[in-house]
Order: sequence, then C-alpha cells, then structure tokens
Amino acid sequence: MENRLLYHLYEKRLAAELTPERIPNHVGVILDGNRRWAREGGNATAYGHRKGADKITEFLQWADELGIKIVTLWMLSTDNLGRSEDELRPLLKIITEAAARLANDGRWRLRFVGDLTLLPTETREELEACLENAPEPKEGALDVNIAVGYGGRHEITDAVRALLRSYSDKGLSIDEVADVLTVDDITDHLYTAGVPDPDLLIRTSGEQRLSGFLLWQSVHSEYYFTEAYWPDFRRVDFLRALRDFGQRERRLGK
Repeated sequence: MENRLLYHLYEKRLAAELTPERIPNHVGVILDGNRRWAREGGNATAYGHRKGADKITEFLQWADELGIKIVTLWMLSTDNLGRSEDELRPLLKIITEAAARLANDGRWRLRFVGDLTLLPTETREELEACLENAPEPKEGALDVNIAVGYGGRHEITDAVRALLRSYSDKGLSIDEVADVLTVDDITDHLYTAGVPDPDLLIRTSGEQRLSGFLLWQSVHSEYYFTEAYWPDFRRVDFLRALRDFGQRERRLGK
C-alpha cells in the first residue's frame, strides 16, 4: 500500500513538471523486449508478444490524456519476417487481433505504415479489413500509425521506386529526374506521407539504437532509451521520457 502511494505521488510530481508547449506532437515507439520479458519470466515467446500487445491501449490512453496528437508504434519489422514459422505465425495473429481492437475502439484514427505486400495474404487481408470496418473516430482523435512489415531502408527504397515511376509516367528521362529531384519529393512518397516527422522516439528494453525506425523522418527527432521491457513500461516511464524531452534544447539542425 505504501509503495503504491509513493508511486502515485511520484507520478503526479512528474506530470506536474510537464508544460503543454513542451509536449511532443508526434511520438514514435519501438516496442522492444517482449521476447526477453517472456523468457526471463519462464514463459513462451508468444506470451510476451501478447502482453506487449495488451500494453498498447493503455499507452495510447496516456498519450491522449497528455495531449499528444500522433503516435507511431513499430510492431513488426522487415527483419522480424525472417523469424521461424513457429514464432512468426502466432506473432502475426497477435498483431492482427491488436489492430482489430484498436480500429474498433473508436478513439483512435488508425493507419498502417509499412509494406503489407511482404505479409502473408491472410494477414494482409485481415489488417486491411480492420480499416474498412472501423467506426469513424471522433474529431481530433489521436492518430495512430502501426508500423507493420516496416524497415527504414525498405521504405526509402520503395519511395524512390514510386518517385521514379511517377516521373517516368510524365515522360522524364533519368537525367531529367536527377536535375529536378528534391528532398520533399522523396518525403512525399514515404509510407508516412502527410504525417509530420516525429519529435520524440522512444525505445524500450535498454537497446540504444533505432534499427532503421523512421530512418528518413527522424533526422531532427529526440531519442529516449529506457531499460524497461515494453510489457513493463509504466506511465512514470512515459512521463520521464516526456520530461526529458521538455528539458532539451531543440535546435532542429539550426
């Protein structure tokens, strides 16, 4: 009881230290550590993935309450697709179930970012059905991007391919494209086209690298790494990340 009270007081103190003008508009999260969390507890890997998926709604509630407008969650990388069939099959099922819950919740505006063509046909169709059958969220709803079949290099490669095709359709040669190509042209063909770049990127589990997450978009992002595995990620961990973000001087390359 005493520990719970102290935790609650600490959480309130952290929240009080935040100021609205220093809250990030867009937060990206690498949901890392599900497998290690499960193994250290003597459980199957799928149990860790499921507990990680269960954490998502709670996290989105925190983000919504704190005034964050956009959240991007990396749930499945292109590298993850190379895992064994025994692990990948239940993981894909957990992801589709989680996506359906989020879409049907009505509080979030869901979008998938990634190459869904890399996924098994059944999985892809289930994810697409989530969006088709989702109720219309309220005005001002939190935008939630679910990164599935996502890799930073893969995204940039896809963007360049799409860009070249669009110029080819206009009858331009490669040399002519090279003369007019701009940074904004590539940005406009990313999976996240139209979405503001992330202000803050969080990675759980103690790993201190981005592994290609939002590689193009994160050029001016602030990074925050926490030791907590994703299933153990608490509101105080999130508040610490936001407090840390608020204390930084953001130069944005200037």
